[in-house]
Amino acid sequence: MSAEQNLVSVETQSEYSVTTGRRETRIFVKMYVDAAISGLIADMGAERWQTLCVLASFMDANGDCYPSQEHIARRLGVSRQTAAARIKSLLAYRWRGRPLVHATRGREDGSQRFDNTRYTVLPVSQLAIFNGEAEAMSSGADTGLSVYGSP
Repeated sequence: MSAEQNLVSVETQSEYSVTTGRRETRIFVKMYVDAAISGLIADMGAERWQTLCVLASFMDANGDCYPSQEHIARRLGVSRQTAAARIKSLLAYRWRGRPLVHATRGREDGSQRFDNTRYTVLPVSQLAIFNGEAEAMSSGADTGLSVYGSP
């Protein structure tokens, strides 16, 4: 799939500092103009869009991530309760009739305690990480806006 068809992509970059001897991984979230042209951003609204982008910052190559609600809240700059409400809204949201994110929650082996919820960002969301596949969209401008930072 070409970059022109992605709405958003997530990339990682690993750096080694010769002065400190530490390795650092950075996560980059790129928003393509097609995310606005397709109507995804307007339809989702700012809070769901922001929540989706924060979840994307935790994604692996399969679209899975395991952040706690506290981690999500901290990255959103909101309370844990507000983050929980935003996640619930994002999980209920449908883009072109299909969910963008799926949540699975399981118990720790032989315990009554729950593991962190696994969120899976589905290909219909057009979020692609590494060589992950996003569903095809109509081609548009390939100019993008990059948002970057450290995990």
